[in-house]
Amino acid sequence: MRRRRIAVGLAGALLLAGAGFGLASWRPALAPGGPGPGETTPERVGRGAVLASLGYCASCHTAQGDRPYAGGRGLATPFGTIYATNITPDPETGLGRWTLAAFTRAMREGVDREGRHLYPAFPYTHYAGLTEADIAALYAFVMTREPVRQAARPNALPFPLNWRPLLAGWKLLFVREPRIPGTTAPADPRRDSEWHRGAYLAEALSHCGACHTPRNSLGAEVKAKPYAGGEADGWWAPPLDRSSPAPLAWSEDALARYLAEWDPQHGGAAGPMRPVVDAHRTVPAGEIRALAAYTASLYGAGPAGSRTGPVDRAVGTDDPALARGATIYAGACATCHESGGGVPYTTASLGHRTTLRAPDPRNLLLVLRDGVAPREHAAGPIMPGFGAALTQGQMRDLAAYLRARFSPDGPWPDLDATIRDLMRDSPGPGARAGAGG
Repeated sequence: MRRRRIAVGLAGALLLAGAGFGLASWRPALAPGGPGPGETTPERVGRGAVLASLGYCASCHTAQGDRPYAGGRGLATPFGTIYATNITPDPETGLGRWTLAAFTRAMREGVDREGRHLYPAFPYTHYAGLTEADIAALYAFVMTREPVRQAARPNALPFPLNWRPLLAGWKLLFVREPRIPGTTAPADPRRDSEWHRGAYLAEALSHCGACHTPRNSLGAEVKAKPYAGGEADGWWAPPLDRSSPAPLAWSEDALARYLAEWDPQHGGAAGPMRPVVDAHRTVPAGEIRALAAYTASLYGAGPAGSRTGPVDRAVGTDDPALARGATIYAGACATCHESGGGVPYTTASLGHRTTLRAPDPRNLLLVLRDGVAPREHAAGPIMPGFGAALTQGQMRDLAAYLRARFSPDGPWPDLDATIRDLMRDSPGPGARAGAGG
């Protein structure tokens, strides 16, 4: 009898806990609607367009080769792939039935119009710091895009991660109001208005920390290590603090040039950062300067970077792998990269590039595999991809040579495994020539 009473009591406690969690996670659906009078004025739409570029909304909500803001782009996470939704004003598959109130709740709380919790791949943890006026301007912008009928792709997440009510518990554990000087926190009397504008942009709209801050095992940013380096779509996002391994110091001017397109000393962006820079082309220069001012301050007083300076040292040929890498470099890379920066959009030396100081070779290998392309009909950094031209062994030798020549650090310990992982789906020259044996 006693065991039965204990079992009944435990069952009752679990039911009560489940009911309590259900109540805590439940959010009501909001009434359908649309923009009200005065909510999509040309002034608001124009302002929203600038804000959308600063938040690079299109880079996530537009699949490659698809229609703008129609969703479908997959974001790889350690937990599975999350697909961006359609944010055009289509009434069936997009935001056409969303009011400003529904849009605001999604931006601030991560809950959609129907009451479903949103995954934090949508950075509402940062957007919660946006002003009401900026949210209204973003709403005006998205609600005046061309409607596209395109249903959202289902996320590829395993159970129970695909059960959205769990996100309510995640939010209780990790979501706090952003502390943005001059907006959601007191202004810093030591800083000027440009710095405060940059703080607002970086911490809220541009959500820089979402990529450049490490995350814990549950996918939340480690608030104790802001801007200490992180991950973005399979790429390493370098630190923006004193731990930066950059060979050259970052100044405000260098950051402003880099964020706008290209810095002669540091080079330009690739990977997930490339769409960010592309989006900045429609942004007033003052906004970029503000972002640069704030970002430069994250590195601390004095010049930012490893302060060891660029490295370009002789590499002995007694190691056969490094000798092979040197030969590949001479044939595939030296034409541009030995020009001392004389070829447009090349730095004076690869020793200037932070990629070769990274803790692992992912960024280098992804650039070698896929290359770099400028935006359509525009000048910019360009480099061919070698994923279909080099074997895995040749890629390894080239990467090892570049690390040995242009970095003071030792060899990457996980180079072979990383190459096998990243080159798994690349055809390579062996795939084309291997049919005869």
